[in-house]
Amino acid sequence: MYLSRPPACVLLIATRLIGDVLLNTPLLRSLRLAWPQARIDILVFRNTAAILAGNPDCDEVIVVDPHSDGAAKRQLVRRLWRRYDLAITTQGGDRPYLYAWLASPRRLGLIGEPGLKSLWKRAMAECVLLDDLHTHTVVQNLVLAERLGIAPHYEVVPPIEAEAESVLDRCLPFDWRRVSFAVFHPFPNWRYKRWTDAGWQALLAELQRRGWWGVLSGGPDAEEVASCAALAAAWPGTASSLAGRASFGTLARLLTQARCYIGPDTSTTHLAAACGTPTLAMFGPSNPVKWGPWPKGCTSSPWQWQVQPWQRAGNVLLLQGPGDCVPCLHEGCERHRDSLSDCLIRLSADTVLAALDALLADHTN
Repeated sequence: MYLSRPPACVLLIATRLIGDVLLNTPLLRSLRLAWPQARIDILVFRNTAAILAGNPDCDEVIVVDPHSDGAAKRQLVRRLWRRYDLAITTQGGDRPYLYAWLASPRRLGLIGEPGLKSLWKRAMAECVLLDDLHTHTVVQNLVLAERLGIAPHYEVVPPIEAEAESVLDRCLPFDWRRVSFAVFHPFPNWRYKRWTDAGWQALLAELQRRGWWGVLSGGPDAEEVASCAALAAAWPGTASSLAGRASFGTLARLLTQARCYIGPDTSTTHLAAACGTPTLAMFGPSNPVKWGPWPKGCTSSPWQWQVQPWQRAGNVLLLQGPGDCVPCLHEGCERHRDSLSDCLIRLSADTVLAALDALLADHTN
């Protein structure tokens, strides 16, 4: 896309899930470093905005509800209408392209397929075809930076919370600045990404043997909070739950202090990798090439389709469950988000512990 002069106002549209928004921060940083004088805003769903807390590369985070009423839609139209010199969408859906059309006469975005269904998008914007299989999300988003003629920057930027340390002092029953601890994320929202309760129990037993604390992270969902609390309660004096009590910015501060992090394919795992924490990511059906956690300092796609027993890049070790079908790219063995994934169920605690030892062998705090 040819720009005769740097834009004064830019809108980045990233209306997807929390992890997707976090993986947009390298593109956001690329825009900021290329155009330091520009106003750069980002449009996201309301429930994902917290992952951008304190982000130094955007001027405003504009939130939208995915199921907003007519009044909210009209307000958004007035808020966006031709306020920007350039609108960029990393999402190929219809609604992000409508947002881009509202916001600016100059539009750039990713599209999922080049057929007739996307003809109207290609008519109203400069489009780049999305590779949803063989290109990491960070690299795919940065193709848009290259199309703009600006240098790509690959850093995933964690959120910042000014009150993080005071929250941790209040919520954790041990001196987290001095005591060794690991952070776990045992209960992702979607069941098909979950490991086994017995596996997490075995990891907590190993932490107890090492004299480490286990800190359980989790979102505010009532089932997730209750599950994390029950798991922590089974290991008094060894484990504590922060589920539902810590913002992403607070969690980022904790992760910078942790000896390691262990979790499935979820936004918190991406956050741990971005913080430079030694991160063990347990993957089952998910495509690691596309969604593997982006290691701190990485500048090229680090992951392969299937490597046994595991693959390593920077501060991240990616462990895939067993089976010739891995990764199947389906949402569980029954093809829905509340089904289980046999590859994760069959992933033994011994294998995870061996992977953890391999991860920690090159990292000391």
